[in-house]
Formats: sequence, structure tokens, C-alpha cells
Amino acid sequence: MRILDEASAPPLRAVSAPDDPVTLPDDAAFAAHMARRRYGSFTLTDAIRPGWQLDVVPRAGYRHDTWTDPQGGARLPALVAAVSAEELLDTFFDLLAPLGDTCDVVLDASHENAAGVVSHARDGIERLVLESLLWEFEDLLLDDGCTGIAVMHPELSMEVQLDEHKLLVIYAPSRLPFERILRSRGLGRDDRLRMISQGEHVHSSHARFARRFQELATRLGAD
Repeated sequence: MRILDEASAPPLRAVSAPDDPVTLPDDAAFAAHMARRRYGSFTLTDAIRPGWQLDVVPRAGYRHDTWTDPQGGARLPALVAAVSAEELLDTFFDLLAPLGDTCDVVLDASHENAAGVVSHARDGIERLVLESLLWEFEDLLLDDGCTGIAVMHPELSMEVQLDEHKLLVIYAPSRLPFERILRSRGLGRDDRLRMISQGEHVHSSHARFARRFQELATRLGAD
């Protein structure tokens, strides 16, 4: 089952504009900012960059959060993790293991802004088959700021997302098995950790990624 639909939002999705006027950089300074991938030991993918003011400095870690049903008010524990680019896809696949041998999948893309988010779903795919296919689209999943993927348990309220901000978002009645995986990857818990999606930021994409997204949806057999 999918926990979030198009009308719902992950707990850390909102981006607030700064109250004070922003001093804009010149072209050379902004180009250098956009070209920067490393912040200490943390490496960004090509999908996203923090805003010029760096109100959120990217770093690795995870935090506890909670998703609240906007209609019924039901609450579901959540984890949100920032993982350096070289570890991101491996960590995502590790987090799929608690979902079992068979999963449901939803691909989301926002390449055409006027059309909003486009979603393709596939129910009942073997997890190892899915992982093998997704490795072929590593470039799309890591470097496209308009593509996200959610993998769900087919019956239970358990979902793992690699979203368009390249954050890992997990929803499950028990955080424990997923938290063990994050810790085994060297990630520490910090509930004050601010994610890149919580500050000004810039998404990057390319026309070829829109084509790659459609190719992945076709190969996946997603409707």
C-alpha cells in the first residue's frame, strides 16, 4: 500500500523563503557555487544544490520524524536520512530488505511542470529483480532532480523513498530495522538535523532524464 498520495507531503518537504532580501552573486560566483559538490565529507549528487545563502549546509545523518494523516489524524513513525552520493544507492537498496521479497513500486517525475507530478506504478515485483533493474538507471535515480521512487510493502504500512531531493524517507510502524541499517552505514542520529529540502535549494535536470524516466517506467512495466 502507498502511504503518501499526491495530496500528501513528506514531513520535511516545505521550503520557506528568506525574510531578508537576498544579495545575488555574480554569474561567476553562482557558477562556482553550483559546481561545488563536496561539503566536508559529504558529496551531493548532481540533482540538487543548496541555495546561495547556505541556510542548510549538507551533511550526513538521519532524524526521527512522524507522518500524520491529514484527514484522519493517524500517525506513522518516519525516518529521514541524508546520505553522501557514493553511498546513497547502496543504502537505499539495503533499506528495501525489511520490505520482504516482493514489493510495490511508484515512480514520480516532475519534468513537465505544467503537468505536475507524473506517477507510474507497478505492483508485485520481486525485490532483487527491481534492484537489478534500478542499477541500470543509477544516473537517473541519483542525478535527476525531478525523479523520485517509492518502494512499498504490498500489504503493510511500510514505505521507503528516494525522493527528488535525494533524501531517504522511511515510513513504518517500527523504525528499528531501518534504523539499524542506517547505523550500520555509519550514519548517526541527530533529531536537530536540517535537510536540504528545508532551506532554499535548486533542482537540476536534463531532457535526457525525461527520456530515461520513460524508459525505466516501460522496463518496469509500470502503468
